[in-house]
Amino acid sequence: MLERTVILVKPDGVKRGLIGKIISRFEEAGFKMISAKFIWLTDEILNQWYAHHKDKDFFPSLLAFMKETPVLAMIWQGEGIIVKAREICGATDPKKAAPGTIRADFGTEVQRNIIHVSDSQEASQKEISLIFSPEEILGY
Repeated sequence: MLERTVILVKPDGVKRGLIGKIISRFEEAGFKMISAKFIWLTDEILNQWYAHHKDKDFFPSLLAFMKETPVLAMIWQGEGIIVKAREICGATDPKKAAPGTIRADFGTEVQRNIIHVSDSQEASQKEISLIFSPEEILGY
C-alpha cells in the first residue's frame, strides 16, 4: 500500500551535519521525498505533536530540545513506508537500536536520537497537517 510518512531530522542531526546521510538511507531504500523544508517548531505545533507526552517529566526539556535549531521536515512516500521507515530508524533509544539503523549509528540518547518518523497512518496525516500545506507536496 502506498503510504506517506513524516520524517524530521531533529536539532542534534541538523547541528551534526547528518542530513545527507539520513536522506540517503531512505533514497537507497527506494522511497521518494515529496516535500521538504526547514522549519522552526513552535510551542503551538509541539504541544499538538507531543500531546501524548504533555504530563511527563521530560516534556519541558523535549520542547526546549526541539526548538534548539530549525528541523528538516520531510514527507516521504512509498509502499509500506511507515513500517519500513521505523525499521531504518531503529528503536527510540539508540543504545537499544539494531546495528546499522540511523539511531544506532548516530543517536546519543533517547531524546537526542537524531530523527522522528510517524508511527502510524493517522499520526502521519496529523503531522503533515501541522507542518505542510497541500501546495507544498508533490503529487506523484
